[in-house]
Amino acid sequence: MSSATPPTTPATDRAYAHVKTGLLDGTYPDGHLLSEGEVAAALQMSRTPVREAFLRLQTEGFLRLYPKRGALVVPVTPTEARAVVEARLALESFAIDKLTAQGPQAMATTGKELADHPACAGDDLGDAELHEADRGFHAHLVAAAGNPVVTDLYNALRDKQMRITATARTHTARGRITHQHARLAEAIRDGDADRAKTLLREHLLGTVRAFGVSGGPYLDPTDED
Repeated sequence: MSSATPPTTPATDRAYAHVKTGLLDGTYPDGHLLSEGEVAAALQMSRTPVREAFLRLQTEGFLRLYPKRGALVVPVTPTEARAVVEARLALESFAIDKLTAQGPQAMATTGKELADHPACAGDDLGDAELHEADRGFHAHLVAAAGNPVVTDLYNALRDKQMRITATARTHTARGRITHQHARLAEAIRDGDADRAKTLLREHLLGTVRAFGVSGGPYLDPTDED
């Protein structure tokens, strides 16, 4: 009896996944001009599926197409970065409050899990892996609160969050990020919600400031912007 041949992923989907991964992990930075030929050669396919993938990504707001020139990676604006980070602060602060309400054991367990997360070390991770670990660390905190609606809202920010943190990390030392994660995990493990939320705010504020703008009054109450 012959085994069934596994279905082949359509070329357009492969091109889309390849380019989108590069957009989210910072391989294709803001302002980079992508060519159909460049991507087609890398994936060993014709230009037609790459063109279709570019069109999909333009619809999603990641690319801006220029006929006969290529596709420009649309830069993340400071306003967009601040809006996404403000949403993250609200959702992650809720998670800390919810864990606090569940009691010291919930805080201790989650804090230990976060402290053991690769995002608190990262020495053996490549840039793309550390980028995914960063997102995973914060997603774990939100999921630990046990509110599926909040978790879904947080996950809906995934693509924008990954682009923003990839851009910000080019201006932020790797050691600083992992150290901030470790301190946040420690505060949660110790059951110190106020300290945890202060550290979270400082951590996220650094992401916005990497874009050369202030945090605004919600992220930074001392900011008069």
